[in-house]
Amino acid sequence: MKRCDWAETGNQAMKEYHDVIWGVPEYDDQQLFRKLVLDSNQAGLSWQTILNKSVAFDEAYENFEIEKVAAFDDEKIASLMGNAGIIRNRLKITAAINNANCILQIQKEWGSFSAYLWHFVAGKPVVHYFKTSEEIPTKTPLSDEITKDLKKRGFKFVGSTIIYAFLQAVGIVNDHLTVCFRHEEVQEKL
Repeated sequence: MKRCDWAETGNQAMKEYHDVIWGVPEYDDQQLFRKLVLDSNQAGLSWQTILNKSVAFDEAYENFEIEKVAAFDDEKIASLMGNAGIIRNRLKITAAINNANCILQIQKEWGSFSAYLWHFVAGKPVVHYFKTSEEIPTKTPLSDEITKDLKKRGFKFVGSTIIYAFLQAVGIVNDHLTVCFRHEEVQEKL
């Protein structure tokens, strides 16, 4: 069974993430927020590092319940800064809190964070047909557009490269290689 190249370089958790989660369209606001925070924390690090810490992130960030994270105070930030199980970067921690508050505003305007995100692609995933990893871009006009709008809405730590990785992770973009068994499986579920 052939996978995308990056999934073959990691441990079993990486393979399972690739085989079950990555690239599958996600519509749940809490899961979208979780993936946004994890992708923001990946900046400068490997995905394997974040994946290895994902359980600790879930615990530290209250299972990414948006309202709870939006209410994190200085005491909670200090607690997170002392938690060796997660990435202890104050800018990334405060960005997660800020972004939770921004998502609450989007939910008021759009009904859900999901509706807001999926409107950029008219509700249908963008499907690419890349044969090699080298063909996959690190950002696109779509990620540039979403990044610009998120920043206008006050989001932090959401550069175009981070947003493109996020779009791939949540299935708004299907970048499984054409030789990967998941490329067609994800297509069939649409």
